[in-house]
Amino acid sequence: QRQLVESGGGLVQAGESLRLSCAASGRTFSSCDMGWYRQAPGKGREFVAAIDWSDGSPYYADSVKGRFTINKDNAKNTVYLQMNSLKPEDTAIYYCNAACAKGHSDLENYWGQGTQVTVSS
Repeated sequence: QRQLVESGGGLVQAGESLRLSCAASGRTFSSCDMGWYRQAPGKGREFVAAIDWSDGSPYYADSVKGRFTINKDNAKNTVYLQMNSLKPEDTAIYYCNAACAKGHSDLENYWGQGTQVTVSS
């Protein structure tokens, strides 16, 4: 069974940094696109960042470009989200996501339980 567990959230002041971790266990995620989404109170879940399984190319939402960095350590089966210059609008529950091949043409999504990030002004 595949499982994702996030950690590293907390309460910080605007301008500070946090690093989120997503530990993967069970079946390998080596062929999965890994990413981060977030959900603020009363709002829908929005895309934050992702990393392509094939070539490692990162993708970012416009709201976090230049501030957040996604990377992964395949040996540790862990995906990271380095968050710098945090803003109050970054406050949300952050979820780790894996989009994995299912058969030859379909994808299946896996989600972690979420970790709370709160940025005060």
